[in-house]
Amino acid sequence: MGFVSKLFRGGSLLGKPLDEFKKLYKLNKKHVLGEGGFGTTYICEERSTGDTYACKCIPKKKLKTEDLKESVKTEIRILELFSGVPNIVQIKGSYEDQNSVHIVMEWCNGGELFQKIEAVVKSHGYYTENDAAGIFRSIMEALQVIHSSNVIHRDVKPENFLFSSDDEENAMLKAIDFGCSVDIKQGREVTDQIKSKYYVAPEVLEGKSHGKEVDIWSAGVILYILLCGKEPFANDHEIKSKELDLHSFPWGGISPPAHNLIKKMLKRDPKERISAEEVLEHSWITTEAPYKPLDNIVVTRLKQFQTMNKIKKLALKVIAESLSEEQIKDLKTNFEDIDTDKSGSITYEELKTGLKRLGSKISETEVKQLMEAADVDGNGTIEYNEFITATMQRHGLVREENLRKAFRHLDKDNSGHITKEELEIALKEHGMGDEACLEKIISEVDKDNDGKIDYEEFCAMMGG
Repeated sequence: MGFVSKLFRGGSLLGKPLDEFKKLYKLNKKHVLGEGGFGTTYICEERSTGDTYACKCIPKKKLKTEDLKESVKTEIRILELFSGVPNIVQIKGSYEDQNSVHIVMEWCNGGELFQKIEAVVKSHGYYTENDAAGIFRSIMEALQVIHSSNVIHRDVKPENFLFSSDDEENAMLKAIDFGCSVDIKQGREVTDQIKSKYYVAPEVLEGKSHGKEVDIWSAGVILYILLCGKEPFANDHEIKSKELDLHSFPWGGISPPAHNLIKKMLKRDPKERISAEEVLEHSWITTEAPYKPLDNIVVTRLKQFQTMNKIKKLALKVIAESLSEEQIKDLKTNFEDIDTDKSGSITYEELKTGLKRLGSKISETEVKQLMEAADVDGNGTIEYNEFITATMQRHGLVREENLRKAFRHLDKDNSGHITKEELEIALKEHGMGDEACLEKIISEVDKDNDGKIDYEEFCAMMGG
C-alpha cells in the first residue's frame, strides 16, 4: 500500500474521487471476461439500474512509470473519442479507487469471430467466401473509423472483435481493447513493440517507426485465416521472410479477387499496403465474394485454431493458484531476478539473459518454446502468474497431491470423471476464453472413448 500511495501522490491518477466506483458499481470478480498484460476484465453491475457492463481493472502497482500511467489515460481518451460510434465498444465511465483504475464499458456478450462462423454453418449448413467477406467488412469498417481519427489500434487480432449480443441476425461486430493504441495527431513517432503472435507486422518486429499500416497487415492475417483456417506465418522469422502461400490447399478453390486483396494487405513494405478505405472499396468486399461453399476442412481448422490444449493449461493454472507462498518462493525470486526492469512482466530478451545468469543450461530453442508456452494471453511478455504456471513443472511442483487437487477442482460433482459441462464451467471461472471444440479436446485425451476424462487419462495428459 505504501508503494502505491507514494507512486500516486494525492492518491489519484484520473483526478476523480476514490470512492466513486464502489458507490456506482458492484464488481463480480468471480466472472472473468478476459486477462491481459496489465488488467483483468470482469462483469460489473450498475447499482442504480441493475444493468450489466464489462469492467477492465488495472492495478495501480503495475503502473510503475510515467509512460504506463499515460498509456492508461490514453486508452480512456481514445475510448471517449469513439463515443457514439456503433462498431467500437462504448465506454460508460472511468473511475479509480486506492488500488486500481476501472474502465467501465458495454458488455459485448455475442462471442468472437470464429464463433460467428460456427453459427453461420449451423444456420445454413455451410460457410462461403461471401460469409467471410461480410464478417471482414465489419472489421475494416471499424478500422476505417479508427484510422480516420488518426488512431492506430496496434493489437488487431480475432479476440479483439466481439459481437454486441447473441442475436445472430442483428448483433454488431465491435472493436475492443485499446490498451496498446496510440493517437498520432501530434506526429508522434511510434517504435515500441506490441507482439501478438501471428498478427504482428514485419516493421514492428524490426523495431522500425510504424503507422496505421500495421493494422492493415494484422487484418490481412485475419482475412487469410478466415479463408483457409490457418495462419500465413507461424513465427517471427516467417513473418519477416517467408513467401506468402496462396497455392496449397484450399487456395486453388478460392476466388482470384480474394487472392488479390490478401496480397495487397500483406505487402512487407508498409508503403505498398492499401488503406482501410481502399480495402472497403475492393471488388471482393463490394460485389465479387462468391456464394460457393468453402471446403469443410476450413471450418474444422478454424475451430482447431482457437483451441490448442486448453485443458492442460487450465489444469496447470488451477495447480499454480493452489500452491502456497512457501512452495513458490524460489520461483518468485527467479521471476524478480529475471524481470530486470521491474515492469511486472518478462520479455523474451529478459528471459534468455536471466535464465543464463541463473545458471540454466536451457537452449535458445527451449527458451523460445518456454516463452511461447508461458505467454498464454499472447501479448509478447510473461506475467507473474504465467511464469509460475509455466515453470512449476521444471521445479517438480506438479506432484501427485497437486494433480489430485486439480482433478478434484475440475470434477465438480466428485463423480471421478471430468465432463464437457464441467470444463465449460472451469474455463469461464478462470477467464480462459470460449469453450470451442471441447468435444475434440476431450476425444484427444479420452482413451477409453466414454466421452469423459478419468484420473488416469488426466495424469497421462499432464505428463505429455
